[in-house]
Amino acid sequence: MEALAPSTINVRLSAVRKLVAEARQNGMIGVEDAASLSEVPNIRQKGTRLGNWLTREQAKELLAVPDRSTLKGKRDYVILGLLVGCALRRQELATLDVETIQLREGRWVLADLEGKGRRIRTVAVPVWVKQGINAWMTAAGIEDGRLLRSISKGGKVGDSLSDWAVWSIVEQSSKQIGIEHFGAHDLRRTCAKLCRKNGGDLEQIKFLLGHSSIQTTERYLGSEQDIEIAVNDNLGL
Repeated sequence: MEALAPSTINVRLSAVRKLVAEARQNGMIGVEDAASLSEVPNIRQKGTRLGNWLTREQAKELLAVPDRSTLKGKRDYVILGLLVGCALRRQELATLDVETIQLREGRWVLADLEGKGRRIRTVAVPVWVKQGINAWMTAAGIEDGRLLRSISKGGKVGDSLSDWAVWSIVEQSSKQIGIEHFGAHDLRRTCAKLCRKNGGDLEQIKFLLGHSSIQTTERYLGSEQDIEIAVNDNLGL
């Protein structure tokens, strides 16, 4: 039997724990038995996943995909821009309100975003992203509420946009530049990678991403492994 990966085992353990909790709530097993079954620890993963990201040139190609002469294109450009320019998570983007966009210290920011672990952060908005937001809001007639909205086939703007719609837009756009299996989170990593390659301070990148520690950011960036100038490129073979 082929050995399962730690991540696969952990997903299955999570399902078992939920089943055990349900059985306990329905009186099918006792509290002690449920506790004993739920105490099985996850399998620890070794190493760090490298993840996926774009080069600067690829990021420019991706941002050029939406047809910005159309309403949908203006919206899709803002979606891609906020992901790659502000390192937002998919859910953060889908639930972003216009009121979050504020002036602080003479520049536009996304103020007081609540991310994972209910950690609050404020994210600076690059000028080109803000210009895209302005164009979208003007064209869509948006003044308050959710920034990103669905658009019907008839061109009518809806009230909200799901995080799965964000995922779909990123996937479809990346396919147009020849990249398969690329998601919204990969654009978040792209932002972090490009920041670091252009001399961004690690602690500031940590604030941008909303991580709890520098160590988390280092693992996220894969700081201990350089595949662009890899050590095994110089074997002399």
